[in-house]
Amino acid sequence: MMNDAWRSLPTPAVVIDLDTAARNVRAMARQAQACGLSHRPHIKTHRCSELARLQVAAGCRGVTTAKLGEAEVMADAGIDDIFVAYAVIGADKVSRLLALARRCRVSTAVNSLVGARGLSDAFAAAGLRLDVLIEVDGGLNRGGVKPGAPALAFARALRGLPGLSIRGLMYYGGLVYDSHDPQEVRAFARREHDDLVSTADLLRADGFCMDILSAGSSFTGKTPEELRGITEIRSGHYIFNDCGQLDVGLAGPEDCALTVVTTVVCKPDAHTVIADVGTKSLTSDTCHHRPGYGMVLGHPEVEVYALNEEHAFLRTAGENPLQIGEKIALIPNHACVVTNLVDEAYGFSGGRFDHMLKIDARGKSV
Repeated sequence: MMNDAWRSLPTPAVVIDLDTAARNVRAMARQAQACGLSHRPHIKTHRCSELARLQVAAGCRGVTTAKLGEAEVMADAGIDDIFVAYAVIGADKVSRLLALARRCRVSTAVNSLVGARGLSDAFAAAGLRLDVLIEVDGGLNRGGVKPGAPALAFARALRGLPGLSIRGLMYYGGLVYDSHDPQEVRAFARREHDDLVSTADLLRADGFCMDILSAGSSFTGKTPEELRGITEIRSGHYIFNDCGQLDVGLAGPEDCALTVVTTVVCKPDAHTVIADVGTKSLTSDTCHHRPGYGMVLGHPEVEVYALNEEHAFLRTAGENPLQIGEKIALIPNHACVVTNLVDEAYGFSGGRFDHMLKIDARGKSV
């Protein structure tokens, strides 16, 4: 936001700097292409079909979604290549995935024989084939099979299931968010690369197709040169960035495209002010290496030390410079959560309000 036009907004308000977002999209596209990587961004960061189309227009291979509901919204918006990076379990969801496959190119992850058989039965009965990636656990132990021999054993169990085509592997190295600096991020990226490539080599030697090696968290996606040899990254945060990226040195405030504007409504003492934003509009997520709940632009000395549903508590060691009625902009700790809290965001371009962005995949958690 290049001028003070945002200070006229009703608060709390989610603001997206469209120029910064577009610049981030172009930069990531260049970096990925330079390293021979396709980019399939995770749209759970913005949940906005308008921004997904921006990413595809910049050269992204397609998009990644967490849930079927998000995928359905993206297909409605004309996105025709979608990867659902979440195991599809249960007859109702399998039926929806089958309907989606009749509308666009869709693929998904598998991490259990139960899930794979459910997909196989439905797609074989419909006379269709579904591309699947075997999910490899990146250390969080929240989904996927272990790399190496366990992944090979799982692939062998899937071999011959009708209606499914094993195309490769997916990996999410979530432990990278414990990193303190870009060097630690690079080390995690190398582990990500090595786990994927070594596992793919093992499966390829056993006759499996390994055309797609999909990885790249929002942190490791910023180091694509360490991921040469895999085929695609799924970074999503990069379009907005947030305090998580700032803390590790992967972005600066000028790279943060999403802010939450709020008004100071109370000053109970010289050190503390209260603003009209809380967990319903910001996020209660914390950062690994930063206290509080976001950064106040222009006032790094101010800490957002507590949140209620509708109130933010901001304090300083000395006299708090913020005054009642003053509007401030916060960079959130975790931008992905913020977009799931609002139906629309204010889009700014050239420092001025441009148009409202519909967060059309908001709340599509099923």
